[in-house]
Amino acid sequence: MASSNSSDSSMSADVPAPYGNGPGRAPAPGAASAPEPKPAKVRIHHLQQAKKDGTRFAMLTAYEQYTAEIFDAAGIEVLLVGDSASNNVFGNETSLPVTVDELLPLCRAVARSAKRALVVADLPFGSYEVSPGEAVAAGVRFLKEGGAHAVKIEGGKYYAPTVEAMVQAGIPVMAHIGFTPQSEHALGGYRVQGRGDDAQRLIDDAVALAEAGAFSVLMEMVPAETAAAVDAAVTVPTVGIGAGKETTGQVLVWQDMAGLRGGRMAKFVKQYADLRSTLLDAATAYGEDVRSGHFPGPEHSF
Repeated sequence: MASSNSSDSSMSADVPAPYGNGPGRAPAPGAASAPEPKPAKVRIHHLQQAKKDGTRFAMLTAYEQYTAEIFDAAGIEVLLVGDSASNNVFGNETSLPVTVDELLPLCRAVARSAKRALVVADLPFGSYEVSPGEAVAAGVRFLKEGGAHAVKIEGGKYYAPTVEAMVQAGIPVMAHIGFTPQSEHALGGYRVQGRGDDAQRLIDDAVALAEAGAFSVLMEMVPAETAAAVDAAVTVPTVGIGAGKETTGQVLVWQDMAGLRGGRMAKFVKQYADLRSTLLDAATAYGEDVRSGHFPGPEHSF
């Protein structure tokens, strides 16, 4: 781009856009503009191959552009636009209030920004329970309007006909069993599922959902021994969150993984950073600089 002769320096080529440039990093001034080769996309069959090969893949939630871009660049194979956005983006106490219309813009941002990862979107509470037709309609919206590659629904073998209808409509489905947050009230709170004799129920759920066409089964808050039995009972890849290490994949909410969220963490969370303290320190320093007159300095002024 040629330099502008206008006196408005904000339009010159060497001034970066102050509010972001959309997905990807803007080229440095004077850098060649040749397009980078597109990375190979992660597809459902790659996850299925991991199951066959005994290898593992990683999955994280993402709700907006920058985390999607960063996690994608880090090689995270699956990004989940979770209904956990209700708790981690919109400020609700549970996942129940979030709607399809609230999740769709988040899904679009993630899908536009991830060049390699498989993007899975949660169907929120109230968007699929009434009928398989309702589930198909919601799934179509997430693929068509949200740009997702697949969707995830919660529930056991009761939802096998729903999964079958969605798969027949061309919507890849990840099933979610064990503790299902959308059923928090019916389950009596946050309780581990599949202990003792209840393990067979989860095995039966997983088998029925896989036979209905689910390409993967996610298990949440399930004893490691039960999760291993479920994994052995199905040919599709499994994903765990608080379900031991024998699943094909693992998933965490990114704000938990990176230490952005405060408060007590679930037992199954491992924190790999302390972003909350980092951002608190940065914001505190910024505020002090502004109030003291140290920012902006001459180097920040035109």
